Amino acid sequence: MTSTKTLIEAYLAGLEPLHRAVMGLSPAQLRAKPVAGKWSTLEVLAHLADMEAVFAERMKRVIAEERPTFLDADAELWASELAYENRDATVELWLIEATRRQMATILRTLPDGAMSRGGTHSTAGFLTLEQLLTKVTGHLIHHTRFIEEKRKALGLAMARI
Repeated sequence: MTSTKTLIEAYLAGLEPLHRAVMGLSPAQLRAKPVAGKWSTLEVLAHLADMEAVFAERMKRVIAEERPTFLDADAELWASELAYENRDATVELWLIEATRRQMATILRTLPDGAMSRGGTHSTAGFLTLEQLLTKVTGHLIHHTRFIEEKRKALGLAMARI
C-alpha cells in the first residue's frame, strides 16, 4: 500500500505536465485535430475537467458516506452532448486544478485507514478511496500524453515552465 502522502503528491504532480502540454497553444491549435479520429486538445481538457468532477464526487461520497454507490459516466456521450468543442480552455484548466487542490486539502485531513473506505461502482464493482485516487491520478497522466502527441503532430515543441 502506497502512503496517503505519496498518493496525494502524485495526484497534484499531474498538474504541471498538463499545464506544460497546453501552454502557448492558440485557440486554433486547441481546436485542431492533428491525430485522425482523436479529440482535439480542447475536447481532452473538457473531458478531464468533467472526469475530475466525477472522481471528486465519488471520493467525497466515499469519505462522507458508508459504502455509497456511484454510476458510470459515458465519456463519448458526454463529449457529444456537453459542448466540449465550445468550452474555454482556461476555464477547463482552472476547474481541473481547483478540483485537485480542493481534494488534496480534504485528503490530507483523513485519519489513518481512511484510504481503505470504499463504495460500489455500477460497472467496476467495489472501489476503495485509494483505488479512486490512483485511477484519477493515472487518468490525467494518460490524457496529458495525448495532448503531448497532438503538440508533436502540430510540429510544436513542449513549453518550458
